[in-house]
Amino acid sequence: MKKIITIGGSNSKNSINKILAEYVGDLVKNVELIKVDLNNYEMPLFSVDVEAKVGSPKGVIALNELIETADGFIISLAEHNGSYSVAFKNAFDWLSRINGKVWRDKPMLLLATSPGIRGGQSVLDIALGRFPFNGAQIVGSMSFPSFFDNFKNNEVLNEELKMTIEKLVADLEKKI
Repeated sequence: MKKIITIGGSNSKNSINKILAEYVGDLVKNVELIKVDLNNYEMPLFSVDVEAKVGSPKGVIALNELIETADGFIISLAEHNGSYSVAFKNAFDWLSRINGKVWRDKPMLLLATSPGIRGGQSVLDIALGRFPFNGAQIVGSMSFPSFFDNFKNNEVLNEELKMTIEKLVADLEKKI
């Protein structure tokens, strides 16, 4: 069975991006869904000095081994001051030191959401420009606006947003 990894690009225990990534992942048919919580992968802040002293931390090695098994990814990025959250950026930096093709040339849905109307569009734009250089085969992307207005009780309320997600899922299913 194909494996899809979901990642919410935040270390918030109540991450709306983790909720969105897992919701979308649950829509993909006939896959094993692996829901990654960045809190489960302990690692210090990336530094070449730390790397020279201790090598790759166990948390990064474990996350890298999990990524190696994936057939595809659904990632929803939190936006902090217009960019990646520190937790996601730190994991991404460490992972890229083990394998520059972090995403292993596998299909990916790239999402972002926020409470605001732009839905994390700034961080999404950054990732759309960066991730292909790190092996992401981006099948589709979406900025999901006004999360708390458009998502309640594990359901997308806005029909247009729901249809967009369903199309993204169908496109990912064709690629995995």
